[in-house]
Amino acid sequence: MLKSSIPFIFVLLWSTGFVGAKFGLLDSNAATFLLIRMVLNVLVFLVILAVMRPIMPRGKLLVHALVSGFLIHGFYLGGVFAAIQLGMPAGLSSLLVGFQPILTAVIVVNTSAERLSFSQWLGLVAGIVGIAFVVQGKMSWGMDAQPLYAYIFIGSALLGITFGTLYQKRFCQGMNLVASAMWQYVAAAVVFLPVVWFVQGFQVTWTLTFTLTMIWSVLVLSVVAVLLYLYMVGQGAASKVTSYIYLVPPLAAIQGWLFFDEAFSGATLIGFACCALAVYLVMKAPKLSFR
Repeated sequence: MLKSSIPFIFVLLWSTGFVGAKFGLLDSNAATFLLIRMVLNVLVFLVILAVMRPIMPRGKLLVHALVSGFLIHGFYLGGVFAAIQLGMPAGLSSLLVGFQPILTAVIVVNTSAERLSFSQWLGLVAGIVGIAFVVQGKMSWGMDAQPLYAYIFIGSALLGITFGTLYQKRFCQGMNLVASAMWQYVAAAVVFLPVVWFVQGFQVTWTLTFTLTMIWSVLVLSVVAVLLYLYMVGQGAASKVTSYIYLVPPLAAIQGWLFFDEAFSGATLIGFACCALAVYLVMKAPKLSFR
């Protein structure tokens, strides 16, 4: 029972990351927030590792952990935060990186033995239709939004989480999750440090909102949610694991509406419904597979 509930706990926690980004960016820029978060992540995981004393990755395994962190945390989180900083609504950002299951499925069926059933292909189509409805619907952008650059950054986030997930599944199997995650955060910190140093500058105001957002981001998202995600990737087929991402956008949009009054239209609601249908179809146990 507990094992079967893991994906839904993950989805609920993961969805808060998008509205959490908006809260964090009220008092900081994207690179500064993420650099502080990655440094705190490393410190927290060092404490956990000191207690657990697992076998640490070395040699090629260490390199694989660093590459995985560069993609999953550096490109993905960096792209999402940059897009939201450029005015993209939280719900829209979560939905666009929701292309991940579709992109993952296309890559998987062409590079591995995994095959999708007819119902799963229908689910992927439903996901595309859902995303199209949401993009065409009306959502509230920021006043000084820069849509073109926001879409570019969210595209880099999509590529990061897609290839990072596939890389994690291919090269990081059997690695201790806590040890792997710690080195992933080290890699991400290396990504954000030069951006802070040379581009955005170190900018933060330690308000109560920022502090609480950072605590939630580190302890709940970076520790609990990420470990759940890595566990899911290690236990399930890549195409099925990533399909859970379809459930994130509706939750993120609702949170954006509740906390930041991000309005959305009827077309957006139809799109979210299509995405929910996509989850059911993609997660449905295949009976006939394409060979």
